[in-house]
Amino acid sequence: MRRALVVTALAVAALLGGAGPALAHNVLVGSDPAEGARLETGPREVVLTFDQPVRAGEDYNTVTVVGPGETYWTDGQVRIEGNSVVAPVRELGPAGEYVIGYRVLSNDGHPVSGKVTFSVAQAGSGTPAPPPEAASQEEGTGGMPVWPWIAGAAVLVVLGMVLALRLGKPKK
Repeated sequence: MRRALVVTALAVAALLGGAGPALAHNVLVGSDPAEGARLETGPREVVLTFDQPVRAGEDYNTVTVVGPGETYWTDGQVRIEGNSVVAPVRELGPAGEYVIGYRVLSNDGHPVSGKVTFSVAQAGSGTPAPPPEAASQEEGTGGMPVWPWIAGAAVLVVLGMVLALRLGKPKK
């Protein structure tokens, strides 16, 4: 019985101690405009800078600028420039808070999404863009779900315990 407890404790420690967070995903390290910036007039483009290169993928990398009244201000395709994603912006309209929403393909192939907010003090004379297609607004986590890995690890722990108990019995 003591041996079974030791094997179980070691298996649980190996399972929990060996699983760390994924550290390979891109991380937003800067933006122009910066988070919380207060601008007199709207920018002509927004730049999001990450700690690693962003993978190119026209259909996946998206940046939207949403203003007061849920109006859209992004104008055209995003450009990938190494660690940066650049999105053209229409001349902004009303003064107020704007949100830059992004979803990019990380260097390791996984999606990374987030948002940056800024505000504009003076109203512009621009007109909003039509809303993006519904498919580009979907927020998916992408990648493989974690539950198969957990189930597989649990099966391995149980198999290890069974083998340890069967092979560890003293011969009579």
